[in-house]
Amino acid sequence: MFSIGFYIGLALIGIFAGFASGLLGVGGGFLMVPLQFFLFTSVGVDPSLAMMVSLGTSLAIIIPTASSGAYQHQKRNRDILQPAFRLAIFGIVGGLCGGLLASIVPTRILQVIFACLLFIVALDMLFGSRSDGESALIDFNILNAAIVGFSIGIVSGLLGVGGGVFLIPALCILFGFSLIQAIGTSSVFIALTAIGGLISYIYTGWGLNPMPYSLGYISLVNFVIIVLFSVPMASIGAKLVYKLPEKRLKQIFAIILIYMAIKMIGFDPISILLGL
Repeated sequence: MFSIGFYIGLALIGIFAGFASGLLGVGGGFLMVPLQFFLFTSVGVDPSLAMMVSLGTSLAIIIPTASSGAYQHQKRNRDILQPAFRLAIFGIVGGLCGGLLASIVPTRILQVIFACLLFIVALDMLFGSRSDGESALIDFNILNAAIVGFSIGIVSGLLGVGGGVFLIPALCILFGFSLIQAIGTSSVFIALTAIGGLISYIYTGWGLNPMPYSLGYISLVNFVIIVLFSVPMASIGAKLVYKLPEKRLKQIFAIILIYMAIKMIGFDPISILLGL
């Protein structure tokens, strides 16, 4: 159905998104969504359909990709599993709700709010005096885990991202996690939370997506090709985390946050560079 260039593009998406997922504890959706959208529209797919399929397929890919990174993180830091599971229980429900809302609710106001929040967090990471592992602002109990997990789950399902760009700052600032501990916890969390959003995109896209080899708004072709490259690259990225100084990780993560903030207010650098 598509040209060889389309499939090469999917492989490149898998390489870059997988590496970012393992290194930064994010799902890689911030790369997968706009790049898949570009590939689809470049071959004539309707932009509305292209966006929904890009969002849904991104969540499907996040599950095995983030799991690969999470496996490497938990081998080095088993303390991440308990908080990650607590958050994920509520994150799955939030992801399910967010995926359903994506098809009926305008997200512009939410995007602006989230963009402002990301800018503030990014600036704090770059210039703030707060140290990793500093005393928590709130206790990590069931109620607080439920509020944070559910909220970030909604964002994940609504925007087609793993939610790590929101969870990691929350864990560091609210709960006093170190950045490395937060990255590992986020990897486990997003691998589970994406399940809720995935179910929503299968349900809302059932019978509406004319693309062959699809399951609702999930493109199985994109899923298979991207996963072949994203899973091993996520493992490599996760191993690299423990070789980089935390200051450098903070700088890299802050750049990702600024990119996400710019994208949310409607100026996507990747899309502009690619001529979308």
